[in-house]
Amino acid sequence: MTQTNNQQTQASSQNYRDDEIDLRKLLSILWKGKWWIICVTFLFTVASVIYALSLPNEYKATAVVQPNDSGAGGKLASLAGEFGGLASLAGINIGTGQSSDAVIAMEVMKSWGFAEGFIKRHDLAVPLFAAKDWKQPTNELVIDDESYDVSQKKWIREAPKGKTVEPTSWELYKRFKERVAVSQDKETGLVSVSVSHYSPIIAKQWTDLLVQDINQYMKVRALDEANQSIEYLEQQINETSVAEIRTVFSELIQEQHKTKMLANVSDEFVFRTLNRAKAPEEKVKPNRAIICVLGFLFGLILSALYILTKSFITRSKG
Repeated sequence: MTQTNNQQTQASSQNYRDDEIDLRKLLSILWKGKWWIICVTFLFTVASVIYALSLPNEYKATAVVQPNDSGAGGKLASLAGEFGGLASLAGINIGTGQSSDAVIAMEVMKSWGFAEGFIKRHDLAVPLFAAKDWKQPTNELVIDDESYDVSQKKWIREAPKGKTVEPTSWELYKRFKERVAVSQDKETGLVSVSVSHYSPIIAKQWTDLLVQDINQYMKVRALDEANQSIEYLEQQINETSVAEIRTVFSELIQEQHKTKMLANVSDEFVFRTLNRAKAPEEKVKPNRAIICVLGFLFGLILSALYILTKSFITRSKG
């Protein structure tokens, strides 16, 4: 037993010495190639610094809004629970109110159709697609002269295959999605609408316009639906003689008139602004320090791997 333990101890010591020798060899190889490693790492670091400095600043403006609970969704949902059974007897579906106006509005803001209308309505194609920087002293956007001719006010870009010189609706929508963010806090229910852009002024303006336009969109949508519902319900109430169902239709008509009244009273139909967007004074990106650190680490690792691989190939051939 003692002899076995001694053998195990000797084997462990031998493995430790082998590991130590291998580590020494590894460090020795790296030390011999230290100037190569230093030069390559220095070049990568300088390149990352130049790249980081070439990136334009981007700013993010954010507005915090509260879903307006006085919309039509909640009213109709309560009526659906109270009179849904009677309405179904007449073949009428008055809805369950599972999707609130706020949820619908958030999804609409992310949609291609809304973005297309928003961009056209406010003439945002050039600052959205052709802008590449912002001059703070003069508050002027720097437009990519290879994409858009400012003096002649026309697109001159080299169009990708299958595209037109003027950016397509889909191309503009993809840029729009990159710059706009809409999210809801699950605990508070508050909604954040954010826009990032080279210009903090534009970021603030677009955020305000988004909140304004989605409220207007949902307002018009609610008015159209209310008018259609009133017309339909008035027709149905004249075609039934059942008192209970006539009561249901009367209640629904009243709620639709309330919806029209609420929509006409306030411009903030679906979202009430709690914290208006401000023109940000600090950039949100790029993080130049992180870019430089990553460039340094990439150069260090790449040069070290090159030295080790070269040494291994040389020894294998020898």
